[in-house]
Amino acid sequence: MLPLLALAASRGEAAPAAGTSAPCVALTFDDSPNGKTTERLLDGLAERGAHVTFFVIGRQLSGQEELIERMSEEGHQIGNHTWTHRRLDTGGSVGEKELERTECALCGILGGSGYWIRPPWGFASAETLREAKAPLIYWTIDTEDWRQLDAKKVARRIVENVSDGDIVLLHDSYESSVDAALAAIDELSARGFEFVTLEELFARMGVEPETGCLYCRPDKLRTVK
Repeated sequence: MLPLLALAASRGEAAPAAGTSAPCVALTFDDSPNGKTTERLLDGLAERGAHVTFFVIGRQLSGQEELIERMSEEGHQIGNHTWTHRRLDTGGSVGEKELERTECALCGILGGSGYWIRPPWGFASAETLREAKAPLIYWTIDTEDWRQLDAKKVARRIVENVSDGDIVLLHDSYESSVDAALAAIDELSARGFEFVTLEELFARMGVEPETGCLYCRPDKLRTVK
C-alpha cells in the first residue's frame, strides 16, 4: 500500500502554499480536446490569465492538433488520459500500450515526453503505478459536472469546497462545465486565489512529483492496493 501524506490545508479560506504569495488551485479537464467547447474555455482562460491542465484522450487528437498546440502556447499543461479512456486497474499490458500510444501522439504534436497521467475514472492498480513513466494525478474535488450539467451547482461545489493546493476535476466537453469553471475562477480570483497548472502547483508547494505515484494533491497520495 502506498503511504498517505499529511493533508495540511483545511477547507475554506486557506492560507497560501509555502513560498507563495497567494493560495493556488489547479483546475483539470478530462476527456479533452472537444472542439468548440474547448476553444471557448481557452478564450475565457486567456481573458482571465488563468492556467489549467488538460488530460487528453489520444484518439481525439487527430484533426485537433492546432487546438493542442494552442493549449501549450497559452501556458496550459497537457496530460495523458489513455488512448480510448480505458481503465488502468484491470492488469495486463493493454493499459500500458494505451498510455504509450497517447504519449507518442503528443510527442508528435508537441515534442517532449513524460506527460503526466490521469487514470480514467481515477482507477489504477499497483501494477500500473510500478510501470508508469510519469506521475499519476487523482483529484481533491470531484465536481461531478458530467452528472450535474448545471453551471451554478458545479461552480458552487468548487467555490464552497476549495482550499489552497487542491486539484479540481472537470470535463471540457460540456458547455455547463465551461461556464462553471469561468464563474468559479472569477469568484475565487476576487478572493485572492491563483489558477495554475499541475506542474506550477507542485513547484509552488515545493513538492517534486515522483514517477508512479498517484497524487490527490501535492501533499497527499492516494492509497492503491
